[in-house]
Amino acid sequence: MSDLKRMNRTELTKRLVGKLKRNEAVVGGIGNTNWDLYGAGHRPENFYMLGSMGLACPIAMGVALAQPERGVIALEGDGSILMGLGCLSTIATVAPRNLTIVIWDNGVYQITGNQKAATSGVTDIVAVAKGAGLPNSHWVRDEAHFDQLLDRRFEDGGPLLLGVKIDDKAGPIQTPRDPIAIRMSFMKGMGTERAGFGG
Repeated sequence: MSDLKRMNRTELTKRLVGKLKRNEAVVGGIGNTNWDLYGAGHRPENFYMLGSMGLACPIAMGVALAQPERGVIALEGDGSILMGLGCLSTIATVAPRNLTIVIWDNGVYQITGNQKAATSGVTDIVAVAKGAGLPNSHWVRDEAHFDQLLDRRFEDGGPLLLGVKIDDKAGPIQTPRDPIAIRMSFMKGMGTERAGFGG
């Protein structure tokens, strides 16, 4: 892993969003991960996590299972995935072909003070994912490799997990902290709006 290029999460998020052409759902984990997603351009198909560390992948898995013809992407930090490694085994077991997971790995818990995470030392998150039963897990070498891996078709097999070594630059803009608005916007994006209670 030492030869992997450290890339910028904000720029890669912009590249990812620029490739979305089929109303793909994107679930952004807490902190910089969803701030970058929001900053790249709000879409109703985006879901922004607020304070729920480690739940981007389980939520994305649920969306992928509920809407198997829609591409679903989970954007998660290394610290957050370490909080919920069991979800990787569950994802491997149900194996949604339409799910892509991107793990942004800077080796620290960035928004709480840059405390070191296990990924800064001995823990290889891609090896962990493969051990959990996700053979289609890869370290991203550079931006061109990132683009190439994101261009996969569902028929190529899934789920797909990408580990990306990133720098420690903070996201440029914060997501508005309005969980009800986020939920309602995402439900609309997923085509699942419902009338309110009694409606």
